Amino acid sequence: MNHFGEHIKNLRLKRNLLQRQLAALLETDTAFISKLEKGDKRASREQVIKMAAFFNISQDDLLSLWLGEKVYDVLKNEVMAKKALKVAEKKINYDSVKK
Repeated sequence: MNHFGEHIKNLRLKRNLLQRQLAALLETDTAFISKLEKGDKRASREQVIKMAAFFNISQDDLLSLWLGEKVYDVLKNEVMAKKALKVAEKKINYDSVKK
């Protein structure tokens, strides 16, 4: 499951960009972009924000996809994953009410 990397690859190809062009924007190398698109590497939050601006897409949507994959990576092999997500959701809802 690599929706983030596939999404970035599709955005890049749609604009006829080479991996090295996207790498230059992110101040990284082509190997990183290749691994990002395959799901072998993760972008940083700052890189996600740069890509959203560069591709002129919703920062919230791209960050949500990126965060969702980070959560999945942590929970994918956990038997109690769904229960843990419910606990986290309650905590997030509680924290947002406090603010």
